[in-house]
Amino acid sequence: MTLTGTNTYLINGGGSLLCIDPGPAIARHIDAIEQAASSLGGRIETIALTHSHPDHAPAAPELARRTGARVAAHWKSEFAHDVDLRDGDVLRAGKAALVAIETPGHTFDHLAYYEPDEQALFTGDTVLGEGYVVIAPPNGAMRPYQRSLQRLLDDFPQARAIFGGHGERVDDPKAKLRDYLEHRRVRQEQIAGSLRRGPKTIPDLVREIYAGTDRVLWPAAARQLLAYLLALEEEGAVRSEPSGRAMTPEEHAILNPEWETIVGAEHAQTVRAELGALLRLDTLRVYRAT
Repeated sequence: MTLTGTNTYLINGGGSLLCIDPGPAIARHIDAIEQAASSLGGRIETIALTHSHPDHAPAAPELARRTGARVAAHWKSEFAHDVDLRDGDVLRAGKAALVAIETPGHTFDHLAYYEPDEQALFTGDTVLGEGYVVIAPPNGAMRPYQRSLQRLLDDFPQARAIFGGHGERVDDPKAKLRDYLEHRRVRQEQIAGSLRRGPKTIPDLVREIYAGTDRVLWPAAARQLLAYLLALEEEGAVRSEPSGRAMTPEEHAILNPEWETIVGAEHAQTVRAELGALLRLDTLRVYRAT
C-alpha cells in the first residue's frame, strides 16, 4: 500500500526548513529527518501534513517536540495541529514558501502543496510516483478526487515536477495527471459496460475486471469499485438493492477481509485507513445499469 514507504520532504529556505509528511511514528525515521535537517544546516520550523493517514502524520507530534516546529494541516483535519490551512494559504520558512491546495478525494482533509521557486507539486496521496491511488469510502470519494486531478492539471501547467507521498519523482506532471484522469475514465467505463450486460455484485465485478490481478489485492479493488458505484448511483446511472442472500465465504473475504492475516498486524492499521475498512459491507448488494 505504501510502495517503498512514505516520502518525507524537507524544503530549505536558507536555514529555516519546512517538513512535508514526517510519516509514521518510527523512531529511526524521525532520527533520519533530524539528521537530514542538520546536514542542511537548518532547523525545522513547520511540519506540513498532506493528510492524516497513519503512514503520513503520526511522527508529527514527536518531531514537533524535538524541534519546536508548529504542525500545519487541513482545517477539517482531526489530527492534532497548530495551524489550520485553507486553499491558497501560504506557509513560509525563510526564503521558502509552500502554497496549500485543497485536493479532496483520497481523503476529505487532503492537501497538496506547490513550491513556486522549483515549480514543484507535493501531492501526498493524490498522485504517486508509480501506480494509482486507492479511493475508498467513507473518507474518500471518486468525483472529488477526479476534480482534484483536473484542478492540478488546469491550475498548475507550469509545474515541472511532482513529488508524491510514495514512489519516485515525476518529471512530466501533465502527462502523469492526464494518465491518472484517463485511468479513472477507462475503469468507470469497464464497470458501466459490465453492468449493461447484466446485474452484478461487487465481488462479481472484482472477479471480472481484476481477473489478472493478484487475489491478495482483490479487497482493495472491491473498495475502489465501491467508490465508482457510489458516484454512479448518486448520478442516477446505476441503482442497487440488497441481494436477499447471505454472502459466501469468498464474497465476505473480498468485502471484509481480516487484514492482519494478509499484511500482518504491523501494517493492518494503515491498510484499514487507506481502504476505508471501518465501513463494513455486511449486506451484499446487486448493482444494475439504469
